[in-house]
Amino acid sequence: MPVNAVGADQLSGIEEESDIYEAFAPHVDTSNISVLTDTPPGKKPNLKSFQDVQSLIQQGKKREAKLVLRENSWPTNSPIRSQLWPALCAQHHVGKSMLDGFYWDMVNQVFGTTELPEKPIMLPPFVDSTHCLPYHLTRKGRAVADRVVSVLGYACPDITYSPTLYPITSILLHFMSEEECYHCMASLVAPKEKVFITQTKLLYEVTWKTVMQIAKKHAKSAVNYLAAMCSGQKPESIYMDWCWWILGGLPFPHLVRVMDCFFHEGIKVFYRVSLAILILFHKHVTASNSDWDADTIKHDIDNALPKFCKNIPVSPAKLLRTAFSIRALSSTYISRVFLKTEMLLKSKSVLSGPKQMVRSRSSDNLPTSQSQINVQMMSHTLTIREKYREGLETCRAMLFTLWSWLPVRITMYQPVLLYTTEEHGCSLTTFYVRVEQHEPTLLMIKTCNNEVFGAYCSSRWYERNLKDDRGQRQAYFGTGETFLFSLYPERAKYPWVGIEGDTGLGHASELFMAADSKMITIGGGEGQAIWMDENIRFGKTDRCQTFNNPPLCASGDFEIRVLEVYGFVGA
Repeated sequence: MPVNAVGADQLSGIEEESDIYEAFAPHVDTSNISVLTDTPPGKKPNLKSFQDVQSLIQQGKKREAKLVLRENSWPTNSPIRSQLWPALCAQHHVGKSMLDGFYWDMVNQVFGTTELPEKPIMLPPFVDSTHCLPYHLTRKGRAVADRVVSVLGYACPDITYSPTLYPITSILLHFMSEEECYHCMASLVAPKEKVFITQTKLLYEVTWKTVMQIAKKHAKSAVNYLAAMCSGQKPESIYMDWCWWILGGLPFPHLVRVMDCFFHEGIKVFYRVSLAILILFHKHVTASNSDWDADTIKHDIDNALPKFCKNIPVSPAKLLRTAFSIRALSSTYISRVFLKTEMLLKSKSVLSGPKQMVRSRSSDNLPTSQSQINVQMMSHTLTIREKYREGLETCRAMLFTLWSWLPVRITMYQPVLLYTTEEHGCSLTTFYVRVEQHEPTLLMIKTCNNEVFGAYCSSRWYERNLKDDRGQRQAYFGTGETFLFSLYPERAKYPWVGIEGDTGLGHASELFMAADSKMITIGGGEGQAIWMDENIRFGKTDRCQTFNNPPLCASGDFEIRVLEVYGFVGA
């Protein structure tokens, strides 16, 4: 039975009006907010308090906190979220915490006053006007949302396309003040470990293609059903709106419970919920007593899932149970699909949209004016140049080539020399002390035969110490963003074989980085692309299955003249 048709006896949990206003912010119209609980009438739910969740977060018990957030069905009007959501967002904040009044100083800078303007605010260009969802905000609440998003655009000029940013701002404003909302959004747009909000057109495209890929494996029946219903059109178009099934389709009580988990775990919650929607949709429309007609679905296939979501026939708890009970859908697997999709799109240099925008392969990834300065600085400090017979200009040319191979987002940051054998000695222990907490890193080796080669390493070297669920240290770590390169005598890049879709090699194609107290290895499978000993003096290079590279120097064995490792400030 659709939520909209649920009888009053099942809408348990409705409080006195005064209590509703205590739970929601003053700029919210509470008159149309349905308050659902998943507790039988007359039974008081045994729900965790904010202090319970806060204690788990403070102790670093992220997994325990995750389970509490998934399992506790706080009513939509519970006052817990006014404390819980800011605390969940704050744990992702990078850098110094913002001082009290910082937001209002920014508002003054942007608008010249802290008074709400009477005329509509011109929103930043990254906002999609068709998805400025206000939910239950009043007219004043919408103006507040406009202002938060505008200040965020002013503070984060790198955001170029982010249609989900506005609706997430609106949702937060239901449970907190304007200033708190800004602090939460600032934490979500610049986290270090998790993705919450995509900020470019490319990454927005990557998300829906990721959903489509993981759905083929984890919601196979639904995917096949929808493909059969797509007479004469590509099924791809269905998945382009995947995040709007959640943000624009789900009833508010369901959406609020999804956001309880999202603010802790990130975008993977949206991926899981989208798969749950596909699974529930297929189960519902193919049931013998279904009121859905196959011909109607065929004729309006693009609106079938949004329509289903608006009248979703399960409770918020059932939706989340379905989402989190999908087996073998790990964060690592999702990240791998996401990364592979991103890299494939970059290699094609095509961005989807109403106007197909094609980026020139020649200009893609060229350094900005600031990063050109960074490369110039790097070429002056690079100690491999000092013994490099062709001199500074050749060195700069090599570096610009290398720069064009880096992931686009990394080219925004200034390179900094973390470790060089010339200054810091030839010791793996010193290498780890100076390098292991940085991500990503760029390793450059110059051999005694003047060969120059290395690797872009996507993960922290500290991960060599991390253990799996069984308490065993994992031999290899890293992601498919890792790549090898040669700069002299030849210039060549050797990316991960998975970019080309070569998955026939299995585990051998994902041996990116390995390290212990005796050695460092990059690449594996029938050989190691780069291996160095504990004294950082001798090494060897061979063809490997992870990168399908030739040996990076002619002899295969090499003596290290200089090893340099660069990090990126702010990455």
